[in-house]
Amino acid sequence: MKKGLAFMLALVLCLTSAAALADTKVSFFTGKIETIDLLNEIIDGFNAANPGIVVEQEYQNDASSIIKVKFASGEIPDVMTTYEQEFVDQGKYLDLGGMNEWWERLIPSMRESCTDLKTGLQYRVCTNVTMAGFFYNKEIYAQLGLTPAVTWDEFVANLTAIKETMPDVTPWFIFGKEAWHLGHLIEFIPHGYLKQSLGTLACKAAMLENDSAKLNFGAADGAMAVFAQNLLDLQANGLINDDVLTATSDNCVEAFVTGKAAMFSNGMWALSGLLEANPAMADQIGFAPYPAYMPDSQPVVLSAEDSGYAISATSANVDAAKAFLSYLFSAENQKKYSEALGSPSAFMDVQAAWAPEAFVAEVAAALSSAENIGFTNEKPAGFSGDDAGRMVQDLLAGTYDAQSFAIAYEKAWNEGF
Repeated sequence: MKKGLAFMLALVLCLTSAAALADTKVSFFTGKIETIDLLNEIIDGFNAANPGIVVEQEYQNDASSIIKVKFASGEIPDVMTTYEQEFVDQGKYLDLGGMNEWWERLIPSMRESCTDLKTGLQYRVCTNVTMAGFFYNKEIYAQLGLTPAVTWDEFVANLTAIKETMPDVTPWFIFGKEAWHLGHLIEFIPHGYLKQSLGTLACKAAMLENDSAKLNFGAADGAMAVFAQNLLDLQANGLINDDVLTATSDNCVEAFVTGKAAMFSNGMWALSGLLEANPAMADQIGFAPYPAYMPDSQPVVLSAEDSGYAISATSANVDAAKAFLSYLFSAENQKKYSEALGSPSAFMDVQAAWAPEAFVAEVAAALSSAENIGFTNEKPAGFSGDDAGRMVQDLLAGTYDAQSFAIAYEKAWNEGF
């Protein structure tokens, strides 16, 4: 009996081990901190409903840099939210154009936004529409009789009025410890100017071809140098927070919801954190475009695809990866995702209360009053948004003046190709 019992136990252990070894492991790589907990919940649901498939999420704060290491080392995730044009050109991503069950549900303009300009193919699919601009405290603005600025001079005047009247309030809070955030300032302001002045398709082409005559990054009177000088002037005049280089997004949320910061730049992904920190502030949050800062320019606001997902072209688990994304893209999960993220869904069959009605109206007004721009997906893979953000950190730390910053940016951009 003892020998038989021992044999049975050994057999059970062998079968258990074999079952564990038979599991298909799907690695999911992301840089979106706001969605970690919800995605873990969704992943748990998928794993429970799909015996034999195990999805594992990996988050990295500096995802756009870490993915380069993963591609170089061969440790390539099956599914990823990082997406770079150069990796498209290198064939790193799987063509998802045949996934009609996804595309037929998506807003048509979002499929267009997910289409590679060079090949006309779709290597990623987005789940949300996002906007980015300035979040501002409507109560502070009302007390001071301010309205969102259209020009840079008006913007500086607003910040100055806040500083002079409310010395304990930071006019514009920048959480500069996080390089991606500073990279977004370049994305939305100087790159935003190029997109409106050249036109969206012409700007994309200029970036893909690295047409320096059109991009004009290093010029003394170009968009990059003027942006840098404006930022240095705000810093010198105390119109941004003193701790700009050590401040985090959590610090920004805390300052804003307690009335200690009047405005900050970010996208819709920040909304849920604000409302979680202070639900009573729902009707006090305003949203405005980035003011025009170059001659003959217009205010801009980001209106683009968000939460994009790609599958590795070399994945050994393509079917399992597609199954996971189909589960993630279900209307039920996307309603939860949209409401948790505070961002409209890109799926036409998803009805989500993604924001308070007053804020939705603010966003609609901003979109109708400004030039709508998209993300810069055509930037060189060797020069990521995080890399650009680290250059802005150096600018604010005194490493550059405006002209040397613009020249260094152009050099880094060119070398990134």
